[in-house]
Amino acid sequence: MKRLISFLIALSFFATAASLTASEVSLIEVKGPIGPATANYISRAIGLAEKQGDACLIIQLDTPGGLLQSTKDIVQDFYASTVPTVVYVAPQGAYAASAGTFITLAADVAVMAPNTSIGAAHPVEMGPGGAEKLDEVMKQKLESFASSEIEAIAHRRGRNAAWATNSVRESASITAEKALELHVIDLIAPTLPDLLEDLNNRVVGQHKLHMEGATIVRIPMDAGEELFQLLWRPEVMLILMLAAIYGLIGELSAPGAILPGVVGAIALLLVLYMSAILPVNLAGMALIGLAFVLFIIDLYAPTHGVLTAGGLVAFFLGALMLFKGAGPAFHLSLTFIVSVTLLTALFFFLFIGAGLRAQRLPPRAGRDTMLGRTVPALERVDSQGGHVFIEGELWKAVAEAPVEPGHLVQIVGIEGLTLKVKEAPPGAGLQT
Repeated sequence: MKRLISFLIALSFFATAASLTASEVSLIEVKGPIGPATANYISRAIGLAEKQGDACLIIQLDTPGGLLQSTKDIVQDFYASTVPTVVYVAPQGAYAASAGTFITLAADVAVMAPNTSIGAAHPVEMGPGGAEKLDEVMKQKLESFASSEIEAIAHRRGRNAAWATNSVRESASITAEKALELHVIDLIAPTLPDLLEDLNNRVVGQHKLHMEGATIVRIPMDAGEELFQLLWRPEVMLILMLAAIYGLIGELSAPGAILPGVVGAIALLLVLYMSAILPVNLAGMALIGLAFVLFIIDLYAPTHGVLTAGGLVAFFLGALMLFKGAGPAFHLSLTFIVSVTLLTALFFFLFIGAGLRAQRLPPRAGRDTMLGRTVPALERVDSQGGHVFIEGELWKAVAEAPVEPGHLVQIVGIEGLTLKVKEAPPGAGLQT
C-alpha cells in the first residue's frame, strides 16, 4: 500500500513537472504594410497571449514599412506586454524595412531567418501629397524625430543604437548575417522549430523560456482586421478609384440603374478615407481625373480616338505617379499598372461606348416610329377626320387633301392622339 502511494505521488510530481515544462507559444503572421489594422492585430494577440499565460508571443514579420503612428502604437504595446515578444523576420527572402525595423528592434528577442534583410527606416509622411508636400525643415524634423525614437528603442533593448540611427538618416539596410554580427538582432533561425530550440532556457527580463515540448498556437486576424488590412494596399486603392469612376459613369450613362451609382458612391467614400492616410501624390490623382474626362468627351464627341489615346497616356502616367516617393511599402508594380490601363481602355471602348452608341440609335418603338410610315385609310380622311389602323391600334387621322377609303396615306405628324397624314406617293409600299 505504501509503495502504491509513493508511486502515485511520484507520478503526480512528474506530471506536474511536465505540465510546467511543456508550454504554449502564440504565433501571428504580419505580412504587408504596417497600418491601424496591423497595430490592432498585434495588440489583440498580446492580450490573448497574456490571458492564456503563454511562454511568449512570436510575431513572424515580412513588411516593406508603413505608418509611423501605427508603429509607435506597436512599440508601446511591446513595452507594456507581460509576455515576452519575439519578432521573427521570416521566411527566407522576407524583409523588415522602414517601420519593420522599429518593430524588430523593439521586441524582447529579435530574430531573422537566413537570406532576409532589415533597414531603410527613413520615415515617409502620410496623407495627400505624401513626403513631397513637406519642406526641407519639416523633413529634417521628421527625420530627427524618427532617429531619436529608434535610438531610444535600441538603447532600451541593448542593441546597436549607432546602426539603428544610421538606418533612419541614411536608409542603411543589412542582411540577417550582418545584423547578427553588428548586434542588431539576437539570433538567426532558419525555421520555427529551430527558433523554439534557440529560445529554450533563454532569459528574457524576469522570464526564463522553457521551450521543450512547446506547442505553437496560431492567432489569425479577425474579419475586421483582414478587411482593413486589405484596404491598406495601394493596389486596392487604385481598384477602388476605378470602381468609383466606372460606377458613377455607368449611372450617368444609364440613369435609374441605381446599382452602379451605389457601388461607385461607396468606392468613392473608401477612396477619400484611404487618401487621407496613404501617401497619395496629388499630381497622379489629377492625371487620372483628366484621363476620364478625356474618355467621356471622346465618347460624346468622337475625335477618331485622339482623346481616348491621350486619356490612356494620362491614366498610365497618373498611376505611375500615384504613390511616387512613398517608399517600397506603397509601390505599384509596372505589370499591375499596365493591366489596369488595358482594363480601363476595354471598359470605355466596349461597355461605355456601346451604351452611348445605343442611345444615339433611332427609336425602334413608340409614337416616333410611326412617322413616315404608310398605311391604308379605313374610311375617307379629310380635314374633319377619319381613321387608320397601325400597330394593332385604331388612330384618328386628318389630312389637308381628302383621301378616299382604301388608299394609302403617309403619316407626317402627330398631335396628341391624332395623326396628320397625306396621300402616299405613287408606288409607295404598305408599312403597317
